[in-house]
This record gives sequence, structure tokens and C-alpha cells, in this order.
Amino acid sequence: MRLSKSKNFDVIVVGAGIAGIRAAIKAGEAGCSVLLLSGGPIFSGSSFYPGTWGLGLIGPESPADEEDLVQSILKVGCGMADEKLVRSFVSGIGPAISEIKGMGIRLKEAKKQNEKDFIPCFDHKHRAWHGILFESAKEVFSKRLSELTVEQMPFSELLEITKRDGQITGGVVFQKGKGIQWFGCKALVLATGGYGGLFERRLTTNDVTGMGQWLGLQSGCTLINMEFMQMMPGYVTPCSKTIFNEKAFRFVSLYGQEGNNLLEKFPNQWEILIERSTHGPFTSRLPSREVDFALVKEGEVKVEYQPEIRNHMPEFIKTYFDWLWEQKHLTIDDEVTISMFAHAANGGIRIREDASTEVKGLFACGEVTGGMHGADRLGGLSTANGLVFGGRAGKSAADYAKRTGVDQTKYCYFDFWEIPKREIIRKGMQTIMTGAAMVVREGKALTNAVESIDTLMERCIQKPTTDPKAAAASRRLWGQLHLARAILQAELLRSESRGSHYRKDFPELSANFGRRIQICWREGGFRVGFEPQEFERREIG
Repeated sequence: MRLSKSKNFDVIVVGAGIAGIRAAIKAGEAGCSVLLLSGGPIFSGSSFYPGTWGLGLIGPESPADEEDLVQSILKVGCGMADEKLVRSFVSGIGPAISEIKGMGIRLKEAKKQNEKDFIPCFDHKHRAWHGILFESAKEVFSKRLSELTVEQMPFSELLEITKRDGQITGGVVFQKGKGIQWFGCKALVLATGGYGGLFERRLTTNDVTGMGQWLGLQSGCTLINMEFMQMMPGYVTPCSKTIFNEKAFRFVSLYGQEGNNLLEKFPNQWEILIERSTHGPFTSRLPSREVDFALVKEGEVKVEYQPEIRNHMPEFIKTYFDWLWEQKHLTIDDEVTISMFAHAANGGIRIREDASTEVKGLFACGEVTGGMHGADRLGGLSTANGLVFGGRAGKSAADYAKRTGVDQTKYCYFDFWEIPKREIIRKGMQTIMTGAAMVVREGKALTNAVESIDTLMERCIQKPTTDPKAAAASRRLWGQLHLARAILQAELLRSESRGSHYRKDFPELSANFGRRIQICWREGGFRVGFEPQEFERREIG
């Protein structure tokens, strides 16, 4: 079907979490006309996930602390982070924090900053710790978006990126209640978040689908580190999909469905729980992985808090329980069960220091990107990533738009088709990914999962439709199936255990796999392989 261009913008930003909002504001401040799209409401995605108790943010304590933070990121990343990108990232955190403070956003500061609970996940020392207060951020950012006349389009989804002569010209968008439209732009910023939507059990909202990675891949971007995804403990009951505060692990006993202590076979179970309380996501690097293995094996685990937590509750944990009461009406005495959930991606679209990609006019920021993190990620750096690279993406997109002429094409072609029984197929994909691609991975299971995804793709018979909603949902499913298959291939290729990637059949880290895996889309198919030792950094024109 031929779509006429609905409207032209200098910059289109896709995603309205911290990264996307920062990008939209920066592009607007540069004098550009901006369209901000969001799959859910404005202020959504992982940044404003209702099941988390705060938006933690860390940075170097001082300029002198920057090198230590760089080295910590590289060490925790197990050789999978891009050092040049990491250095650029760390140098930008302090200025980004100062900037949002200057805007009037209130940050929560620790009263007892030196308590060990304020040491970030996987880190070895205290950093400058802040907590962004949700309501303050929403109020200040909303006002600024309005002042800059950024056009906001909530409940909208990017279905296709259009290009001409290798350069971005716009995006085909489905807007709830208004159908499918084509918007022109000189530059486009992907800030769509991770790919938690590929999993059945996840700590993400439904608009975190992985479509940004798929659309970037289709357009010519490269994905890296996609096998490294954080798996986190979360509540199953009574408030499902609420993140469990890992700092409390050192005060708990864990019981299976038969009432058995899950760690009783370990004589050092308290040491393991103390170590597990130092990090939220699963890692294969530390002995505390046994806690996660026990959670996976049991499925759902009862948590019982020890008496000492009531007598000596650290500030960090008290803040969590105060939030739990205010938002979920739960107390420390309520019975809860937890399990493992898919949470956040450490990999994504490969970007440069200015948030540009390999595609002319296409930029990316936030959790949709990779390179500034590795096989594991320090706690509090996801928010920092959104602030730093969100701001850079908006500025870079604006700079690019200013030196690029308006594309004169007045229409584009978009195929309207739908996949029957797509929800059944989607649930099948999520079940496959949950079974094979979470904490414990194994070669045979991954091979079977790839074959099962192929079977689901064979069932995706594309039939003509006039229903925009059906066409949008079908495009999303088609992209998710391709992305799921690519991730499984990367997990299968990495025949070792490194950080958040654990292979039961290859439980040790291997020097033979000390390179990032990259995923490219060439001639209608995937190319999944290890990155060359020195990959070429192609410059944009």
C-alpha cells in the first residue's frame, strides 16, 4: 500500500524512557522540530517500570575516581566492553548529573553513604550514588518538552525505518486509534529499551519488545553482546513482577515447596548469601551463583527474613521496605515467593561515542545499545547510560539534521499483512526463550530452541489485511522471532561461561572466546560470528 507522508520532522525519537526523553530535549534545544514516540505512555519502559523501587544512578566520586570506574567496568565486563566507549561514557556521567540537577530534578542522596549496601552491584568500592525521584523527573522533563514544543505521540510503535540511498528518510508508525502513518525525518534516534518481551517471565513492561534492535539490524546496524542479559530475582507472589532487593539476601532463609532449606547442603550457606547480597543480577563468575541455580531448579521459592534485619536494618534496605509498603502494601512480615526473571540487556546496537550507528542518520541510546557494558554491568550504570548517551544522541541527531536536506519523497510503500494465531505463536516463542535462554543454558537445549523458533516462523503465513492493529502486531511478532533466533545463535556460539552467560555444558570461562559476538543482517539473513580483533569503525558521511 502507498502511504503519503503525514508530516516532516527534523528528528524522530523512538522511546520515552530516560534515554529517549533526554534525546528529545537535546534535539529540541538545538532548534530542531522533534517527534517523540512511545509504545506506552510518555515516561515508560524500564526507566519508569512500576515494579522497581527506585531509579539508582552512580558516577565517579571525583575526576580522580574516573580511571578506577573505567577499570571496574572493564573488569566486571569480562573483556566484552569497548574500552574507548567506556572511557567516553564515564567522562560524561558527571556533566550529565550536573545538567539534570540544574534543570531542577531532585535526586535522593544517601544519608549513610558509607554503608556497604551503597556499593554498586559487582563493584569493589563506594561511588557517587544518587536516586532519581520519579515524580520530580516527570514534572521537570514534561515542562521542558512542552517548552520546546516537542510533539508527543504515546501508544505508538515504529514498524519500519525508511531509507533512500542509504540515508534515513523517516519511519512508518502505528498509532493506537489512528492507524498506520508515515512520518518523514532527517535523523532518527532509537531509544526503545531492551528485549525482555521475548521472555515469558520478565521484569519489564509490555512495550519493551526488542523491536528497536530488530529495526536497527534490518537497517544495517550491528548488534553486539546480545547473549549477555541480566536475570534477576523478583516476586511471584503476592505482587508479581516486583523486583526483589538483593541487599536483603544476607538476612533471609530460602525454602522450597516441600519446606526444605534450599542451601542446607552448603556448609558456608551464609557466606554465599552474603556474597549474593552484593549484586542483583545473576553472574556465573562468583560462588553466589549457587543461589540462582537453586532458585531455577525449584522454580518458586519462599523467602523468610531473619530477626536481625528488624533490629539492624540498613538505610538502603529500609528505603526499599518503605517503598514496598507505600506502593504494594506489603510488610517485612508478609509471606512472599520469588523466582528468576528476565530483566535488562547488556548488549544491543553498536554505537560510537557520539551515539551514531553505521547507518547515515540513525542514532541509538539507552538499553537498546551495547558496548559500554560487558558480560556483567555495574549497578546504577543503566540510568547513567540513558542520561549520557541519550543527551549525545539528541545532540548528534540534531547536528546531522541541520546539515542534511529535506527528502522530497512524498510517499512510501508499506505491505499490509497479518499473521493468523499470532498470540499463540508469541506465547510459544516466550516459552521457548524462557526455557532455553535464561540462567542455565546448554547446547542441546539451545539447538532445539533454534529449531523450535524455525518451526514457529514456518507457521507465520502472511495474509493480506486492512486492519492496522493486526498489521502492527504481526510486524512486531515477525521481528521478535528473528531477534530471538539471533540471540539463541549467539548463546550457542559462546561455548563457555562468562558473566551473565552460563553454559551448563561449558561452565568455565575460556580464553578462546575473549571477543564480542556480533550479529549482522545481510542479504535477508543473519551473520552471527565473533568480532574481528580490530573491527573497522566506519564513519558517517
